Amino acid sequence: MKTIASFTVNHDTLERGMYVSRIDGDVVSYDIRMKKPNAGDYLPVPAMHTLEHLFATFARNSEWGEQVVYVGPMGCRTGFYLLLRDSVSRQQALELVRRSMAFAAAFEGEIPGARRRECGNYLEHDLPGARREAAAMLPVLEVWCPEKMEYAP
Repeated sequence: MKTIASFTVNHDTLERGMYVSRIDGDVVSYDIRMKKPNAGDYLPVPAMHTLEHLFATFARNSEWGEQVVYVGPMGCRTGFYLLLRDSVSRQQALELVRRSMAFAAAFEGEIPGARRRECGNYLEHDLPGARREAAAMLPVLEVWCPEKMEYAP
């Protein structure tokens, strides 16, 4: 079988940040790397689950909500995938992620979609953990720019 593109990126040299992973027609896949790969520090599952609910809810309710195709966690627990229509510029995508993380970092109250009938694993959430992880990503995103979004060969 052919190796998929994301497995050709050298994960040992990746740093935290936001990268364009691939472009498929009018869909741009962004990798939101919240943890340095293979460094032994990963997103805890309950915090990642809660952050997914917050990130997806905010993104789909933003001004770019109609352009959001998917928001979901990486299986390696180093971050999230964000798939957007290409009508959203890279700068706008970055702004969406910045705002989403700021929203999650400050969120208080009931986690959206976390009731038993709404969520397949409603007992495994960690709002304080999600807030910490989102807050830790904000300084990275503040200095990020579209020119940094390309994976190094």
